[in-house]
Amino acid sequence: MPARLSAEVRQYLLITGNYWAFTLTDGALRMLVVLHFHQLGYTPLQVAMLFLFYEIFGVVTNLVGGWLGARIGLNRTMNIGLAMQVVALAMLLVPPAALTVAWVMAAQALSGIAKDLNKMSAKSSIKLLVPGDAQAALFRWVAALTGSKNALKGIGFFLGGALLAAIGFRGTVALMAGVLALVWAASLLLLRRDLGRSKAKPKFRDILSKSRAINLLSAARLFLFGARDVWFVVALPVFLYDVLGWDFWQVGGFLAAWVIGYGFIQSVTPRVVGRQAGATAVSRRAPGWAFALAVVPFAMAGLLSAASYPAGIVVTVGLGVFGILFAVNSALHSYLIVAYASEDGVSLDVGFYYMANAMGRLLGTVLSGWIYQTQGLPACLAWSGGFVLLAALLSLALPRHDRQSPAIFPTGDTP
Repeated sequence: MPARLSAEVRQYLLITGNYWAFTLTDGALRMLVVLHFHQLGYTPLQVAMLFLFYEIFGVVTNLVGGWLGARIGLNRTMNIGLAMQVVALAMLLVPPAALTVAWVMAAQALSGIAKDLNKMSAKSSIKLLVPGDAQAALFRWVAALTGSKNALKGIGFFLGGALLAAIGFRGTVALMAGVLALVWAASLLLLRRDLGRSKAKPKFRDILSKSRAINLLSAARLFLFGARDVWFVVALPVFLYDVLGWDFWQVGGFLAAWVIGYGFIQSVTPRVVGRQAGATAVSRRAPGWAFALAVVPFAMAGLLSAASYPAGIVVTVGLGVFGILFAVNSALHSYLIVAYASEDGVSLDVGFYYMANAMGRLLGTVLSGWIYQTQGLPACLAWSGGFVLLAALLSLALPRHDRQSPAIFPTGDTP
């Protein structure tokens, strides 16, 4: 990296470290809540409802948080997110009798706000740390941040399941709150204070995107993440625990391995999809990858319904193939939003896009509990396939008229 970018690289590493630490706690907390409350006798739909406010407030946070980041700076929105996650974790340290559904939902609401402030800040910051003409570097940096984040989320899933078995719910939550408080203190001291603040103060009405490309991409993102969460969030861990008879360690470890592998594929997507960068080249590839992904959940649903193969093999192998294709689709979207976003006030566009992402998670989470409880895992997978098809059709309409598409990997320049 050239010497002139050394300060930017330092900031990138700090932002990535913040994002990593937050993601570990977010992944672990998700697994803790699903397994702990299912063990207490909550139905799949009731477990899904615990995340309802998490996802609803994520939608609102992404929409308003982008505007807030443009006005006060991304360093502040990132630090606010870290602090709020510490408070959300602390809320779960009350005596067990006080852990009512309403209280847990409130803590999850705070955690949802924190997560999306942190993610929006991290993704928006990359646009500002890479020169505007360096699309190759931008694609690699976005892929590396996104992929590493998901790998750490997978480790968080494993830690959540493992620590729940080893030191219990309260001990795990207390440990995470303490570590994240230290990360927050370091971020307050080291993160650049003018990062992402717009030169022209945006008005509140500017939070709604006016770009056709961003609107289409956001709609595709909504259905892509709805397709994942409609079976992954509640249905899958409960199916592994109840139907296949796996214990907490096995459930957490398997889902962790999946998310880690998914994150690795995201990080190497620039190598996977070809040697052309730029929004035009990537948007041309997006529909094909989405159509390929749609085949997987439909095939899994058919195999499980026919009972022609052992359910454990169908789920584990199918999830692996789904993870590879989903990772590529997600990485393509993550690059496109940063490429499409306006540089001045980038968080407005990124926040709008992640609002759609959060709406997809909300839809998928609620449907995951309801459809699994009433119809089973094959129905969740059929819904997943339908959502991916909608994402693919929307991707066909993405703009493809730019005249230049620089190489992702110029001679001698590899990630």
